[in-house]
Amino acid sequence: MDAVRVALLREVLAGTEWLGATRRFGGVLRGSVVSHGGGLLLVGTPEYEPWHLAAHLVDEAAWSGTPELAPTLVRHEAQLSDPAHLAVGLGRLAAARRGETLLVVSPAVPDAPLLERVHDARRAGATVLALGPDDGDLGAMAHESLAVPNGPDLDLDTVQHLVSAAAGENTLPTPRTRHRFRDRFSRLTDHLTAPPPARW
Repeated sequence: MDAVRVALLREVLAGTEWLGATRRFGGVLRGSVVSHGGGLLLVGTPEYEPWHLAAHLVDEAAWSGTPELAPTLVRHEAQLSDPAHLAVGLGRLAAARRGETLLVVSPAVPDAPLLERVHDARRAGATVLALGPDDGDLGAMAHESLAVPNGPDLDLDTVQHLVSAAAGENTLPTPRTRHRFRDRFSRLTDHLTAPPPARW
């Protein structure tokens, strides 16, 4: 979904709780990966792997100059013969540590084995975020969650587009934007303090 379609979707949702909710969650996601800097792990369920969200976050990471947003997609059926970016299995969750962010995306209540792995990652110090149903176990385990209805007006795929776009928004000054601001401010200062041009 390109920026124009996201903008149209935001226009449709203006005045609803979802615009603010997805922006807030996207901001939490961005803040977590940028401030902790340990990397972003993205996992779904055996039936639902969030391929599209992974691709959108990679795009947003490039466009926003925030490489921390590019996730590692953790797969339930990863094979060693898969390309490197698709070969990361559930064992990666066992290696999750403090500073890393784990985003769990699920259209249904996750099964017990996945919940156990998420719980272990949290105990090891990872920040856990959740997108999906209003599930008591995962919701209680997550540091931040966004419950998504699966209805005709709004579904998980649509919310993922809004969250990834919000995560890519540069609402906080990064070192790069601060550097650009200092460059522009320095040029303006030089211009204002320079002696007046010679008359011709």
